[in-house]
Amino acid sequence: MTELFQSYDLGEVQLSNRIVMAPMTRSRAANDIADERTALYYAQRATAGLMVTEGSPVSREGQGYLFNPGIYSDEQVAGWRLTTDSVHAVGGKIFAQLWHVGRVSHTSLQPNGAAPRSATSKPTTNASVFGYDDNGQPGFVPASVPSALSTQEVGRVVQDFVTAAINATKAGFDGVEIHAANGYLFEQFLNPLVNDRTDRYSASPDNRLRFALEVVDGIAAAIGAGRIGIRISPYGLLFDMPHYPEILDTYEALARELGRRGIAYIHVMDQTKVSVAPKDATASDDRTIELLRRIKAAAGKPAIILAGSMTLDRAHAMIGEGLIDLAAFGQPFIANPDLVRRFADGLPLATPDRDTYYGGGLKGYVDYPPFRAR
Repeated sequence: MTELFQSYDLGEVQLSNRIVMAPMTRSRAANDIADERTALYYAQRATAGLMVTEGSPVSREGQGYLFNPGIYSDEQVAGWRLTTDSVHAVGGKIFAQLWHVGRVSHTSLQPNGAAPRSATSKPTTNASVFGYDDNGQPGFVPASVPSALSTQEVGRVVQDFVTAAINATKAGFDGVEIHAANGYLFEQFLNPLVNDRTDRYSASPDNRLRFALEVVDGIAAAIGAGRIGIRISPYGLLFDMPHYPEILDTYEALARELGRRGIAYIHVMDQTKVSVAPKDATASDDRTIELLRRIKAAAGKPAIILAGSMTLDRAHAMIGEGLIDLAAFGQPFIANPDLVRRFADGLPLATPDRDTYYGGGLKGYVDYPPFRAR
């Protein structure tokens, strides 16, 4: 048996294999509450060593898309409890991904129609979010101009994450993943070309890490560091996240601090293939390898998960070389609820229907069958 299919101790949680189901927004939650369909969807895929849920907003303010199950109300906690009970009943492990989109939102989604709250008042350009249009109908609308959180309000958002982590524990999750990737709130603090603050959360090398580390420290005090993961995307360009010269130094410093805190894992979203021009595959791979080596060396104990353009061969190779500890797959899990078995037995993979990725009903969500020999 190869390492990919062997058990693994992840912080305080033992996994049956090293395959991770990556977080994927599916926008199926009516009233922003996980329901029976949500529970079935995750239970079908629970042979993954670890599943990370779709982003779960930590507050209404943190929401940027309709129909995503949140984790801030009693009703949402109860809704997620059905999912965790279902996953655990079939032997799975599941972390809740905690999410605040920052400026990537719309006034129709915010409390009292207010502006989205961010590290900055700079808007993201050419970005669409799934909110309500001028006629009150669900649809894609341009992200609204944000307002910057005050220093005191940043502390309140930190507490929102802590409360969400406590709620996740009440809902039965095995741990939480902090969504610090893809251009959302954490990156709006981390990126010095977006962060234009002048307070203790400013873009100086130490201050730009402060928000992320305060969230980690607060959650660790509440539920334990060994049940915390964090997702990052250092070379991502989503939602106007420009590259800057200190990218590697910034994330190496963050990894070092996370290692000192003893969190369970760092989940790297590999976006180098879309950020290297002119799409040079060799340059992309070299950049990814350098990033992984520096993060792993700086972090020490926390496991390293890699997602993005993941294949079975790449997973075997990177785990074998010690670059990563676990391999995360996203879209393949949509159409292959039994992906682990298909990988282990060399079975063909089904192709997901992209038209049913977001929103809708059961079709393209829980109706993909496991492999059956003809």
